[in-house]
Amino acid sequence: MKKVLIIEDNDKIRKLLKMELMHEGYLVDLAEDGKIGLEKFQEGSFDLILLDLMLPGYSGEEICKIIRKTSDIPIIVLTAKDQILNKVELLDMGADDYLTKPFNIKELFARMRVVFRNKKDFYSNNFIKYKDLKIDTEKKSLFINDEEIKLTKTEYNLIYNFVLNKEIVLSREKLIEDIWGWDFQGDLKIIDVYVNSLRKKIEEKNKKYIKTVRGFGYVLKYDEK
Repeated sequence: MKKVLIIEDNDKIRKLLKMELMHEGYLVDLAEDGKIGLEKFQEGSFDLILLDLMLPGYSGEEICKIIRKTSDIPIIVLTAKDQILNKVELLDMGADDYLTKPFNIKELFARMRVVFRNKKDFYSNNFIKYKDLKIDTEKKSLFINDEEIKLTKTEYNLIYNFVLNKEIVLSREKLIEDIWGWDFQGDLKIIDVYVNSLRKKIEEKNKKYIKTVRGFGYVLKYDEK
């Protein structure tokens, strides 16, 4: 049975998360500020941390950086929209994923399952993999069967998001928020332009990676014909 540490200063959210997680069969421990959260992490044994970004004691960013010095425990950040620029910055500071408040509890459970799966068989040193796609997170490069594919910064961030969320349908809004930030003011169709550009670089006639979910967005799901 997996054990989750919730570090959240909002009492209502903290108790709601505990109730929902316990209902799903998780063991749960709680911390109402950053200092207590770090102490509980150091004293206990957890499989995942749900971490609020704005906390008394230590901020979520500080906690991520401290924990990452000694542990690769999965960390999912829970944040208000005005507290984050983009997902790449959060990942750089040590988080595995994030959800913007308010969020659907089923989406949280789905992302927790992905993080657990990723940590088990997805990461290898500085690489993350899906089928024959391999991303070097240190060099920010993509390889297919060990052949490097030249990408722009935006194309890299896009495939990085897809691989992190493999086989999970992502809306255009979610992709834009992850790559450009919640305050992006442009046309949502810009994501279609970059998806098409990425497809041309990574797909072949009989090998497809990115599927369109009509009226919603995209999903990274390998299809070989």
